[in-house]
Amino acid sequence: MKIDFTHHQSAHCENGVVSNLMQHNGFEVSEPMVFGIGSGLLYCYIPLLKVDHAPVITYRAMPGFIFNKFAKRVGVKFKREKFRNSEAAKKRLDENLEKNNPVGLQVGVYNLTYFPDEYRFHFNAHNLVVYGKENDTYLISDPVMEEVTTLSSKELDKVRFAKGAFAPKGHMYYPIEFPKELKLEEAIRKGIKQTCRDMLAPVPFVGVNGIKTIAKLIRKWPKKQGTKKANHYLGQIVRMQEEIGTGGGGFRYIYAAFLQEAAKILKKEELSVLSKEMTAIGDLWRDFAVDASRIYRNRSTKVEIDLYDDVATQLEKIADLEKDFFKKLRKAIK
Repeated sequence: MKIDFTHHQSAHCENGVVSNLMQHNGFEVSEPMVFGIGSGLLYCYIPLLKVDHAPVITYRAMPGFIFNKFAKRVGVKFKREKFRNSEAAKKRLDENLEKNNPVGLQVGVYNLTYFPDEYRFHFNAHNLVVYGKENDTYLISDPVMEEVTTLSSKELDKVRFAKGAFAPKGHMYYPIEFPKELKLEEAIRKGIKQTCRDMLAPVPFVGVNGIKTIAKLIRKWPKKQGTKKANHYLGQIVRMQEEIGTGGGGFRYIYAAFLQEAAKILKKEELSVLSKEMTAIGDLWRDFAVDASRIYRNRSTKVEIDLYDDVATQLEKIADLEKDFFKKLRKAIK
């Protein structure tokens, strides 16, 4: 059984899966629109949660949050299921495929055999679409891949029941009810307002204040943690930014694209202007990542502490620019 499903590559898995499922069901919704309405843009420092022995920094909302918010705000109902065992999970997946219904899955990255080795790490919040099955092989539309691919039944079972943080437990989801038409205007406004609240939150670990907190820590790490651990922590920041999902700069580019679309739908030219401003901020995130990577790869001849101060200063500048940006965006959407 093979569903007539069109694969569209995207920058980020969760946005891409939702966009692809919406388009399959006749609604032309782009990845940036899913991301913006779902309030996907975020910055959060989570010191108590460790990945590879380093604190987690996320540049996006928690897994599942984007598509939940998007669905609620545009009036689409999704059915979500988790399972205690692989047999029940496989049975329910096959039932949907037999009904010509493509299904979104949350999976672990580490055992995805079609991923290059350098991108396979212990991260259990990846999303993909299963759109068919031929014998014992499942047809996979992974939105971050250029072309469709496949996984054997055994391989799919392994990634659906990966262990560790955010263990998927066979998590699957698919739309079951749609409105006659999507009323995007109010959904866009709600999405933007929440992103502004999140990024301007008066707490030290979230939004622009979270960025400033990390800048302060970066200055302290070489003396407090030693060079080896400081480099590991800095590498974790860059990895979270550039390798897990689309991170700091990439998410800003997606959000800028969302604002371009929103400007046309809401007929607000100021959103188009702010879109360009967000693109420029995304460029600064990429510059930070390049400079930070040179430190932990020891490619510079400058004194180590001075280098850490330099990248901390870059983050402080980004935080100030984003604070100003989200204040203007909040005002523009009133």
